[in-house]
Amino acid sequence: MTVARPGDEAAMRAALDLAAQPPTGPQAGIDVPIAALVLGPGGDIVASATNARAAHDDPTAHAEIVAMRRAAQLLGNWRLDDHTLVVTMEPCPMCAGAARLARVGRVVFGAWNDDYGAAGSVWDVLREGRLPVRVEVVGGVLERDCAQLVKSFFQDRRGGAGVIEGV
Repeated sequence: MTVARPGDEAAMRAALDLAAQPPTGPQAGIDVPIAALVLGPGGDIVASATNARAAHDDPTAHAEIVAMRRAAQLLGNWRLDDHTLVVTMEPCPMCAGAARLARVGRVVFGAWNDDYGAAGSVWDVLREGRLPVRVEVVGGVLERDCAQLVKSFFQDRRGGAGVIEGV
């Protein structure tokens, strides 16, 4: 795991603010409040997204995937070299694989995902040595705040089932 850089905490706060916004629409409040940002090489926000699986009836509409799609469209290039993906929860295998295939240079995440994490907790898709592109990974940035947001979501909806341990 790499050490956080200046600006990582501010970017995570921006992602947390996005994830904490009250959901709207007919499927409001169904998706886990996770947000992702794609930062350009200078640290500017290129694209952002929250989970949108229920809103779009799309099982692939995780915050990371939606943010990377938006960034690629805005940049006119599917390659996100020298970009940073900031996400409030450790990416799952699908999102970690997409980040590698998009050539994202860094992934910064907040809370660990003990069920589906693919950046070092359950799997390590982002740094798997048999794949040609490696990604710099920074985990645990504002971990407690990020975990608390998800914990509150599950407590409100499921009486605590699926809650992140230790928060």
